[in-house]
Amino acid sequence: MPVSDNVIDYAVRLVGKTRPMTTADASVKKFISWGAGPRASQYLVLGAKTRCLLYGRYTPDVADVQAVALPVLRHRLITNFSAEAEGVRAETIVAALAKG
Repeated sequence: MPVSDNVIDYAVRLVGKTRPMTTADASVKKFISWGAGPRASQYLVLGAKTRCLLYGRYTPDVADVQAVALPVLRHRLITNFSAEAEGVRAETIVAALAKG
């Protein structure tokens, strides 16, 4: 199944935003001690392919990547003590990153 370059780029950028040592958001730098690895972007694309196939389409788009971001990324992020103390969960951060 073909995937356009912009969808792949979006998946790679989304995974990159989860790593606190890169150009991540302030919330990621504050609450995440370990972000998702390179395989996460592969599974985002694979999940997007599966989702678009289930919906009867021939190629995934960015919305498909956003839809599978939570199940693919939530267990790949390790929150730090600040997140635990303030009640911030990895799911909240993933949802915020996938939207914007």
